[in-house]
Amino acid sequence: MPSTAIRHFRYDSAERELQVTFVTGRRYVYEDVPPDVCDAFNAAPSRGRFFNLEIRDRYIYREVTCERSGGNVR
Repeated sequence: MPSTAIRHFRYDSAERELQVTFVTGRRYVYEDVPPDVCDAFNAAPSRGRFFNLEIRDRYIYREVTCERSGGNVR
């Protein structure tokens, strides 16, 4: 079922990193997320609710921002 809060997510099992993109376009990487948590997130009837209860404020995270290339803007 599509989420009203989460656009998509990707899990890197080798790094145990969960990348979540919200419908706002903001993207975050959550560190050291166990595979079973990611599996439960994927299977959750409400990913937004699962995220708020089981991921948010439980794992170290960083926001991923777009970096512009090409030097100075004039």
